[in-house]
Amino acid sequence: MSEPILFAENLHSYYGKSHILHGVGLEVREGEIVALLGRNGAGKTTTLRSLVGLTPATEGVVRICGQTTTAWPPYAIARLGVGYVPEGRRIFANLTVDENLKVPCQRPGPWSIQHIYDLFPRLAQRKGNKGRQLSGGEQEMLAIARALVLNPRLLLLDEPSQGLAPLIIKDVFKVVASARSAGMSVLLVEQNVRAAIEIADRVYVLDDGRTVHSGDAREFAKDEERIRALAGASAADWGPSEPARPPTPRAVTG
Repeated sequence: MSEPILFAENLHSYYGKSHILHGVGLEVREGEIVALLGRNGAGKTTTLRSLVGLTPATEGVVRICGQTTTAWPPYAIARLGVGYVPEGRRIFANLTVDENLKVPCQRPGPWSIQHIYDLFPRLAQRKGNKGRQLSGGEQEMLAIARALVLNPRLLLLDEPSQGLAPLIIKDVFKVVASARSAGMSVLLVEQNVRAAIEIADRVYVLDDGRTVHSGDAREFAKDEERIRALAGASAADWGPSEPARPPTPRAVTG
């Protein structure tokens, strides 16, 4: 089996003196969606920020596209073909939809601006509107679309469904599934557990900055009790039968 497009092991990260991540490990393989779940404050956003260099890990290893990127700055990680959509959307409020999509330096690939408009008809209808004139759902679509025009190999999404109506959430998640169909790998942080596991291939659960579960998304979807309890899950709730364990390192060639 080839090396995963993203591999992280034993990540420890801090905000000031606060120790946030305690040995987090995960991996994302080519062409799969991995959901990173957990209650508020579990360390999900910090994990994403550590993976892309915004909150550098003080210990551990991150490998992306075969490169050890643990100490790399964010712009260098992005150049490997990594798209990151942070929580809160962060589009350019004073630029039109079309101008927002032209800000990134487009990479060769199937995700052209026209393809984006075909996939997001709402954005096509509003391409002359400024970012601040869009609804929350349209802003989220634009944030994802802006990452897609980079044609990334790996897409990291932080809470794309936050604050959105159910019908808009379905539209957003259809696009995420379409990205996988086009060969993209996706790491998805989500509070909407049911929506996430519906499209995910595998799941990780964090609690208090630790990986407390990893496994197949379909198997996880069968465990109604754990899904219902997830918002308040603690490491003790998962029990010794689901040990917190980073993935086994793979041999690297080249």
